[in-house]
Amino acid sequence: MNRTKIIIILLNLIIILLFINWSIAQKEKTLETGVLALFELAPLDPRSLMQGDFMNLNYRMFRDTSKKEKRGYCVFTLDENKVAQKLRLQADPDSLTSDEYIVKYFLNGARMRFGAESYFFEEGTGERYEAAKYGGLRIDADGNSVLVDLYDENYEVIR
Repeated sequence: MNRTKIIIILLNLIIILLFINWSIAQKEKTLETGVLALFELAPLDPRSLMQGDFMNLNYRMFRDTSKKEKRGYCVFTLDENKVAQKLRLQADPDSLTSDEYIVKYFLNGARMRFGAESYFFEEGTGERYEAAKYGGLRIDADGNSVLVDLYDENYEVIR
């Protein structure tokens, strides 16, 4: 291989590594500073033979929607237990009041998603997650979310 090809490969590798590290740093920042919101779950298939034990999460607030935009923001408030209450869907993140929050969504076929649809757990521990009623997400000011835990009907983390 000539020297130019090696330099190009190394530059591409450095760019990829920088992007991955930036992405990790963004998720870590969301975990540290994001608002915790509990989203009520709706049942879905809890296993995958190829991926191991996990819950495929479906959120109740996104089941009944007539919005057809491919991407947007779900505006919600939090009740006293930090459970998200959907207010509306909108195209941009602006025009929020002080007690409103946003989470980015996108349409995948007929389902609304926001990137937190799978919760993986150790093999053989699936029974304890059958009681899951809420998915706990940390959400930053831009509407990016990270799934952190599953919660039971008493708003307690399932361990």
